[in-house]
Amino acid sequence: MSNFKFNDLPYDFNALEPYIDARTMEIHYTKHHRAYFDKFTAAIDGTPLADMNIIDIFKDIENQPVAVRNNGGGYFNHDLFWNVMSGTGGGNPSGALADAINAAFGSYEKFKETFNNAAATRFGSGWAWLCADESGKVEVCSTANQDNPIMKGIGCGNTPILGLDVWEHAYYLKYQNRRPEYIDAFWNVVNWDAVTKNYEKAF
Repeated sequence: MSNFKFNDLPYDFNALEPYIDARTMEIHYTKHHRAYFDKFTAAIDGTPLADMNIIDIFKDIENQPVAVRNNGGGYFNHDLFWNVMSGTGGGNPSGALADAINAAFGSYEKFKETFNNAAATRFGSGWAWLCADESGKVEVCSTANQDNPIMKGIGCGNTPILGLDVWEHAYYLKYQNRRPEYIDAFWNVVNWDAVTKNYEKAF
């Protein structure tokens, strides 16, 4: 058995209404996320990976089976995604994170434009990320499928502190093919306190 856990969703399925609908949240969490977790743990069961930290697994991802890469990424990425949103989200970042965003992009609005573009132009399925390096500098990147920037040679190579799922299952019931509308709605549920905690742990 592995030491990985399927974590509880930190809010009710309807907590992000009207921006992300309850039915999508329920299917996304109980079906998609759960499937990634189950397939990931099955792939590592009985191997040395079962006792490893997932970050260390990602750093050696080119030497791991495809099932570990795809499902481990799906498990980790969704855990981060749920935890950077809340029903009382929205607003703007503050403190050191706001300073880092302003330094990197010129303004919070310019950052949002950059992030939105990364999310909207990700061909097919994938993610958009705000990441921090070991000096506290932030940047935006995107990755395909369930890859993430911690994986060696993927994206910007830094620590993701905010992520947006742009797989169609994340938004299609409510937004159909209107991905940009879903991306705009996301900012109303971003939990900047959680993102700030991720930022502080990144360096």
